[in-house]
Amino acid sequence: MSDFSVDGVIGEYSGQDFSVKATFTVFLCIALYNSLELLVLIFASFRRYRGLYFWSLLCSTLLGVIPQSLSFLLKYYNIGPLWFSLTLSTIGWYFMVTGQALVLFSRLNIVVQDLTVSRLVLAMIVIDAIVLHVPTTVLTYGSNFISTPVWTHGYTIMERIELTGFCLQEFIISGIYISKTIEILRMPFPSTHGHNPNRKIMYQLLVINALIIMMDVVLLVFEYMNYFVIQTTLKSMVYSIKLKLEFGVLSRLVFLVQSHRDWPQESREFDDLL
Repeated sequence: MSDFSVDGVIGEYSGQDFSVKATFTVFLCIALYNSLELLVLIFASFRRYRGLYFWSLLCSTLLGVIPQSLSFLLKYYNIGPLWFSLTLSTIGWYFMVTGQALVLFSRLNIVVQDLTVSRLVLAMIVIDAIVLHVPTTVLTYGSNFISTPVWTHGYTIMERIELTGFCLQEFIISGIYISKTIEILRMPFPSTHGHNPNRKIMYQLLVINALIIMMDVVLLVFEYMNYFVIQTTLKSMVYSIKLKLEFGVLSRLVFLVQSHRDWPQESREFDDLL
């Protein structure tokens, strides 16, 4: 199991365990497949290409998961210059993580009508992006090109901090979304043959958000167990799955918006969905 850990932090994966290579290759290939499928779904599901939800979903997929996955294939198999794979990984990481947060934020505006809450969440996303992305980027390049124990140790510490920070960010956004969704879904909806579809949608939305939280927890477990190669490649697959789950949310959002035409103006961008 040692091949799972520190190897891969600096440069390529040099371990000889075929199962490790097969595992992280499968993770990255699944992430790429999911991303390509997502691109088709995104352009097929929107009548007009506008709004924060559309652009954050598109950028998180096209500029996030795809370059992030490709970069680790290049890095761990030592294909091409290291600076290229690191730069591709860094750019992809920015768009993948913060883009996913903006996807969550954009649909949070549908259920949260308190501008103060929305502004605080947006401020949290911006602050986290600066505080967590910048030092991690510096330590990434330092640990790979300076390669002293100080830089490597600093990177491993910062990697845990940033992953924990971004997971907490998603926990907070998902928690607010879940609580507000429960409140709104308790409101009267038109019933069909005495059956209220409201409750079923509530459970579906809660399950999807719970799955997002569970996947973040899995990433944290691998990180704190020092399984670096597996954690970084699993992260790409996890984010591609989380973005695909957004299409599980998508039809529910359309139903909710159409059922409550008095909802905030921010939700009108979902009228562009087919």
